[in-house]
Amino acid sequence: MTGTLNRTLNGTLTDVPGIRVGHAHDLDALTGCSVVLCPPHTVGGVDQRGGAPGTRETDLLRPMHLVQHVNAVLLAGGSAFGLAAADGVTRYLEEQGIGFETPFARVPIVPGAILFDLDIGRADRRPDAAMGYAACVAASADPVAQGCVGAGTGAKVGSLMGTPFATKSGIGSASLDLGDGLIVAALIAVNAVGDVVDRDGTILAGLRTPPDGKAFTSTLNLLRQMRQVSPATPGTSTVIGVVATNAKLDKEAVNKVAQMGQDGLAQAVRPAHGLFDGDTLFALAAGQIPANVNVIGAFAAEVVAEAIRNAVRAATSLGGIPAARNVKTR
Repeated sequence: MTGTLNRTLNGTLTDVPGIRVGHAHDLDALTGCSVVLCPPHTVGGVDQRGGAPGTRETDLLRPMHLVQHVNAVLLAGGSAFGLAAADGVTRYLEEQGIGFETPFARVPIVPGAILFDLDIGRADRRPDAAMGYAACVAASADPVAQGCVGAGTGAKVGSLMGTPFATKSGIGSASLDLGDGLIVAALIAVNAVGDVVDRDGTILAGLRTPPDGKAFTSTLNLLRQMRQVSPATPGTSTVIGVVATNAKLDKEAVNKVAQMGQDGLAQAVRPAHGLFDGDTLFALAAGQIPANVNVIGAFAAEVVAEAIRNAVRAATSLGGIPAARNVKTR
């Protein structure tokens, strides 16, 4: 790894100049949303993997489509209900005069993705337009808060056997300084079926051993035993996030960065991209520094993996689900 983890700046997504991030959440319902506000002329892309996605306005991010620039990205809990938070983001941006210019109105471009957190807290209260608007109002260029905030409020990992043996997760961020002012950074809400592992393969957070749940066990080992049996609660997990850079990239290149950035998910989550995850990664190019897309994509994977690990490191126990710091690993 020739880049270095960013220590001179703040080590989060807002190291990318012009990017602002805001969280809003309901700690009673244990759900929330996070909004990434983009500077003008930010080019967006997306890569969606896994079999259970919940998304908004992703088709327009792909090459051969008219819209080139993104105004904001929404990450939210609440399953499909949580997509309603994008209405509040759209309203906020319209009030600021921000959006795609048409002869009749500026139309804000707000792609989004959701994760499933209805099985923790209260299922009848989900992110809505008011929460999306509040996240925009809270957005700043300060270091991004991590852990059980925003879209990570109700997140968990290691959920193959359901909530009783999962570990609390959250939202995490990381950045890399590639030199000469070139930054790559990520913000990831981690709600995976699989385990989150360190670089050496050690489980940082994940499936806990029954019947007492006092230590971690391998989801892959359990899957080996379930090779002819489907889990009882499919489609209740996903990892969603944003990778951003201040490089100058066109739409095709930004989509390649999103695709390569997904490799970081596979590095840090085992297993990843299954039928029961809806893994979705947005990519943003918000700058004017010429750069090699292969380099940006390679280090996008690095920051995605580190952001995922930071999400579980920063998480705290909530809703009866212990965080990794409260689980004996050895």
